[in-house]
Amino acid sequence: MILALSFPLLLGLCCHTMADGPASLSPRRPDGLKFELPPTHYETKESHTPGPIGGLFRMVRVFLRVVQPNAFPEDILRNVIQKKLDLSAEYEKPESVVLTLKIVHYEIGIIICAALGLLFVILMPLVGFCFGLCRCCNKCGGEMHQRQKKNGAFLRKYYAVSLLVICMFISVGIIYGFVANHYVRIQLEKTRKLADSNFKDLRTLLNKTPSQIEYILGQYNTTKERAFLDLDDIKSLLGDGIHQQLRPKVIPVLDEIKAMAEVIKETREALVNVNTDLQKLKAWSARLSTGLQDVRESLQQSLSDPTCSAPPGHTTCNSIRDNLNQLDDNTNLSQLPSLDKEIENVNNVLQVDLSSLVQEGYKTINDIPDRVQNQTMDLVPAVKSTMNSIGSGIENINKQIPLQDKLSPFLNHIDEYETYTHQTLPMLEEYDSYRWLVSLVVCFLLTLIVTFYYLGLLCGVCGYDRRATPTRRGCVSNTGGIFLMAGVGVSFLFGWILMMIVVLTFVVGGNMDGLVCEPYRSRKLFQVLDTPYLLNEEWKYYLSGMIFNNPDINLTFHQVYSDCKDNKGIYATLRLDNSYNISEHLNLEHYAGNINRDLENMNVQINDTVLLDAAGKKNLVDFSSSGVDKINYNAYLAETAKSPTKGNILTFANDIEEKSRMLPAGTLKQSLIRNAQEIRTIYNKQVTPLRASMKILHSNVQELQFRNSGLKVKVANIIYSLDSAQNFITNSISSIIIQESKKYANMILGYFEHYIQWVRTAITEEVAACRPVATALDSAVDVILCDSIVKPMNLFWFGIGTATVLLLPALIFAVKLAKYYRRMDSEDVYEDSSVSGTWHLTL
Repeated sequence: MILALSFPLLLGLCCHTMADGPASLSPRRPDGLKFELPPTHYETKESHTPGPIGGLFRMVRVFLRVVQPNAFPEDILRNVIQKKLDLSAEYEKPESVVLTLKIVHYEIGIIICAALGLLFVILMPLVGFCFGLCRCCNKCGGEMHQRQKKNGAFLRKYYAVSLLVICMFISVGIIYGFVANHYVRIQLEKTRKLADSNFKDLRTLLNKTPSQIEYILGQYNTTKERAFLDLDDIKSLLGDGIHQQLRPKVIPVLDEIKAMAEVIKETREALVNVNTDLQKLKAWSARLSTGLQDVRESLQQSLSDPTCSAPPGHTTCNSIRDNLNQLDDNTNLSQLPSLDKEIENVNNVLQVDLSSLVQEGYKTINDIPDRVQNQTMDLVPAVKSTMNSIGSGIENINKQIPLQDKLSPFLNHIDEYETYTHQTLPMLEEYDSYRWLVSLVVCFLLTLIVTFYYLGLLCGVCGYDRRATPTRRGCVSNTGGIFLMAGVGVSFLFGWILMMIVVLTFVVGGNMDGLVCEPYRSRKLFQVLDTPYLLNEEWKYYLSGMIFNNPDINLTFHQVYSDCKDNKGIYATLRLDNSYNISEHLNLEHYAGNINRDLENMNVQINDTVLLDAAGKKNLVDFSSSGVDKINYNAYLAETAKSPTKGNILTFANDIEEKSRMLPAGTLKQSLIRNAQEIRTIYNKQVTPLRASMKILHSNVQELQFRNSGLKVKVANIIYSLDSAQNFITNSISSIIIQESKKYANMILGYFEHYIQWVRTAITEEVAACRPVATALDSAVDVILCDSIVKPMNLFWFGIGTATVLLLPALIFAVKLAKYYRRMDSEDVYEDSSVSGTWHLTL
């Protein structure tokens, strides 16, 4: 029943299942946007294992391969299906003769075995009848007289062991028969559950198809929501993209101008500090020069004392007089020019706030995302409107193609087949009960025979007495012989009937296994059915002729079954693009073009971006012309690097004081000591602070020189970089906007294209995945027909046939052995004659 349902359902479902044509858009899978159809769960197992009995099935299959080693006869089967063999009318045609010979060649093993079985069926009752008549005439072992033989004990043991071994093999065959008979009954009891499971899965397949289509079309809302989020975030996605493209070219230039603005301020501050310090140093230097001059004049006046004219004061005074030049001023700070002019020039430069102008440049660049958002305010609603219209179109598609109405007839067919199955199964179970009873009777007949043999061996072996003569054997031993002969009689009565059943089941089961079960599993059977012009002489491919009314489309049973086995969708399996293309109804590419056109019309204008205006550039040029870089820094550095005095006046003061001690007490000595103290005072209060201030000024001049060295070159480079950046903005901003706009548009379209690609893939490969159809076909052919009927049938005839064939040697050994167990009517008696040396037989 399931087999009858599978192919019509497959053909019918495919004719009404939608599928999408090839999409022209390139597949793209945006991050965070993933679509998956909800999984569909089916009850029927995809694979079936017979369990431990599978080993027995394989054993029988090995025997069949020995009997029938020929390969699957594809050509013969094709000729038979095409009805080229009609022996009733065309038996004399050469092709019919050749085909008949091919069939005979393929079936030669089965024919020989069947012929031997039929010979057994004919000869068994005939031999049994003759054997019975012969026994009635006291022939063929019917005479109740046993002749004594020297090897009698050995023969008795040999016959008993041989019969026991044969009975054991017969018992194994009987067990195979019982197992196979029981297995068929158990499997057929599961047929109802298996059929219901397959029907439920097929019904699930049909019921899930509309919901799968609805789910696929409903996922457009997810795509649209994601696109809406990106449209609302155009400021960061598009504006930041443009901004990031400009930053490497623009921001470094603005940073340099900003740094130069800081340099201008710092230069002005440094100039003011240097100029102020210079004026202070000039004043300090003048005071120092005056103080030193006063001390020098005081010393010269002191050295004019008469004491310096006579020794030893003469030498001391001359020594002091020779070192008076140490009190001279060593610097010429008064000659250093003032920096007022440069300070005035820099102050004029600072009248223009260059830092504010730079901040305006920064703001202009950083405001690009906001400008992009403001300029695309009208674009976003237009794109959203287009996407909403797509959603409406998709909803209309689902309404225009009512899948439930198209699939309802097949649901009705499933219901009809299921009802038919439920009505037929009780009849099948009833017939199976008859089969089971017949098989049980067959097994019990063999069991009865082998039981007679076992009882005969048991009684014969246990009741046999070596000391008893054949005419005096015990009752138990005699009963054993009777059991053996009863087994022989039953074998002759029913053996030919058993063999007839074996031959019938062997011919049917062997051919079913070789012509249906094995080629079905290897899929060679589908290859035969796929032969061009086989099932219909006018159709090259039968399936495509039935489905599309176009038999030239390469659609085969093998390909359909394989695709369904791989759980592919009906569209891909049956190549429905040759008949029904959903792209005509789901023309999403048209909407994609509308979206792309809207995005291409995006008008973002930021060509008016100015990094630094003309006032800012003039400010930089004015600073480079302020003369800061032309200051004679070397003169300043040279003067500030000098010592305030030509000599170390502190050492000179100490020397004066030391030499004054060598003078006699008086006015000269006191005057020199007073002048030495005055020199120390000048050193501590004027020379030391002046030296420290000169070092500070020296350092400030060095810093000012370093900051403004190459000022014109620096400003020229900044202006060049500024012009380059401005030219880049003017000349390249359009291409950047176009590039980033395309990137943004591709991102928005990427969601849409990804959805379209998924729709195509899902409908063509995932919707209405037809594995339940292949599973139903497997259940009908592989599970029910082959595993539940054919293979147990083959095991049955194999076991029963083996046991039946072994009845022949068993009955021979039983007849032979019965002579040694049954009580005889007469026996051989021997008397010893010592005179003549001969034995005389007495009856």
